[in-house]
Amino acid sequence: MNIGLYFGSFNPIHNGHLVIASYIKQYTNLNQVWMVVTPQNPLKKNNTLLNEYQRLELVRLSIEGENNIKVTDIEFNLPKPSYTINTLTYLKEKYPQHTFSLIMGSDSLRNIDKWKNGSFILNNYTIYVYERPGFEIHPENIGKNIIICKAPMLEISASMLRQMIEEGKSIRYLVPEKVQEEIEKYGYYKTNPKK
Repeated sequence: MNIGLYFGSFNPIHNGHLVIASYIKQYTNLNQVWMVVTPQNPLKKNNTLLNEYQRLELVRLSIEGENNIKVTDIEFNLPKPSYTINTLTYLKEKYPQHTFSLIMGSDSLRNIDKWKNGSFILNNYTIYVYERPGFEIHPENIGKNIIICKAPMLEISASMLRQMIEEGKSIRYLVPEKVQEEIEKYGYYKTNPKK
């Protein structure tokens, strides 16, 4: 089976993430997309990071009823911070019957040289790249394993959502309804969340 790995903090998951996952699943030869919830990205500060199990649950709620988009906590039991190469190595050993590819934005592709073993990943894995505003993909950046996907872009960011929640604004229509309900129920991303 061909599986696309969509890594992210998903802090929180929003409709922009889901549009990309759905589009890439439908318009490529991937059989499934796995949303890989990253406990700690080595290139990001984690002072605004919701607990990984809470983020995992929000992703799970967002894809309920989907057959070919899954969520995985595979990185929860691997050393932190989470390095993509370690996860790929682990998955290859655990699921030798599957072929794994990566799904990432053009901003991440531009930074891949900062990743641990980034050049190895570029040379040995197919990467499905969706273009992010301000991070155009130049022909010289397109390697043999890079496939450009013209996924529809929703200008929603997790940081924007966190700020809206902090300011008491509604995030309705920006996240799935069940995700909104869960965030509101537990007061996630507020200064004084409910216990």
